[in-house]
Amino acid sequence: MAAAQRSAGTTFRRTLLNPAALGYLAVVAAVWAWISVDTLLVTHADASMAGVWGFFVTAPTSFLFVSLPGPLPLVGVAVGALVQALALGAAYRWATGRPRGQGRASHA
Repeated sequence: MAAAQRSAGTTFRRTLLNPAALGYLAVVAAVWAWISVDTLLVTHADASMAGVWGFFVTAPTSFLFVSLPGPLPLVGVAVGALVQALALGAAYRWATGRPRGQGRASHA
């Protein structure tokens, strides 16, 4: 019954704001920071392949967007990061969740 009373925003926030999901998003942000530095500040004799790591850390969801035209592949990276973070957050909540009915005081 308590689960039915929770709003979608509360469930989304609880799933996304835990160590597993936030750690994954930190890794994605670090990889994209590295890609940005490599692209903007490092000179290469030929093309750098650093950009593919942005797709690798958000795979498999981001690979669904790779063949789309324009900036949609980068949208796929953002969607992929969010989907994977939500999946990791849900798995973390499931793995560390306490059994139902324990830990609550009875007011009867």
